[in-house]
Amino acid sequence: MDTKLLELLVCPVTKGHLEYDREKHELISRSARLAYPVRDGIPVMLENEARTLTDEELGL
Repeated sequence: MDTKLLELLVCPVTKGHLEYDREKHELISRSARLAYPVRDGIPVMLENEARTLTDEELGL
């Protein structure tokens, strides 16, 4: 994922910071507890396409 693009993107729900998970190809929003998929290098920033993160994934 392009680091410049990652700097510009925010969570569409909380407008907060996103982290890129290279292994799972997801953008993580800890504040929204959501993981947005990255398909073919393109972030899918739709809430209904995101999966909910578990407490374990968040390190809680």
